[in-house]
Amino acid sequence: MASSDQNRPEDEIARLRKALDAELRRSIEIQRQLDRANADFEEFVSMAAHNLRESLREVASYSQLMAETDAGAYLDRIREGVARAQSLLGEIVEYWGTTGGRQFSRTDMEAVLRQALLSADKPIAERNAIVTHDPLPAVMGDFETLTKVLRHLIGNAIEYCDTPSPRVHISSRQVDHEWVISVADNGPGIDPAFQGRLFGAFKRLHGKEYPGNGLGLAFCKKVIELQSGRMWMESTPGAGSTLYFTLPPGD
Repeated sequence: MASSDQNRPEDEIARLRKALDAELRRSIEIQRQLDRANADFEEFVSMAAHNLRESLREVASYSQLMAETDAGAYLDRIREGVARAQSLLGEIVEYWGTTGGRQFSRTDMEAVLRQALLSADKPIAERNAIVTHDPLPAVMGDFETLTKVLRHLIGNAIEYCDTPSPRVHISSRQVDHEWVISVADNGPGIDPAFQGRLFGAFKRLHGKEYPGNGLGLAFCKKVIELQSGRMWMESTPGAGSTLYFTLPPGD
């Protein structure tokens, strides 16, 4: 007769199943806590930005009133500082507000580009920029955030171009099971030694003579990676730059 302290196979299986269920419940609870922490943080950033915007709006309004009387030169600097702060707050909210909770669907990149060009019409007109494109595919992604990605990439290409008429060309090609979208410009190019810094948050390669807060490309890379893609750059000093990103096909 078998001793009582020997476990039958079915008892061992039941014990392991019970332990596995307990571990699964712990994992689910940890995920819930992480989701709640992320939601709380996003709400905090949004509320903080809203309150700061209200204060900056008041400073900008009173500065405008004072500029119409005297001390205009100093107040111009104040208004510029306020505008930079407002821009930074907007980009922080945009960056941290991008999460993986969106539902991706078949998205026409032609329509994404049309919307992005509408958003970038001011810098395009001010710099007499020429934006061209080849036929673009349908991908799996989110229309709103992909529009912001193309707007950022087109805007950057125009802003940092030192020629009288910036040129930007968007094209695509299919490689294996993904689409590769490229945004090429005729700007000054970037030395390979500095290209690794481009996608870091608040990383800038230019001085204050160029606008920007160093979050645009970080936002783009984050968005693309959340949509199962990759982003990188190829550039040669004096020969322009090309930014690439991949997305799953939409068919």
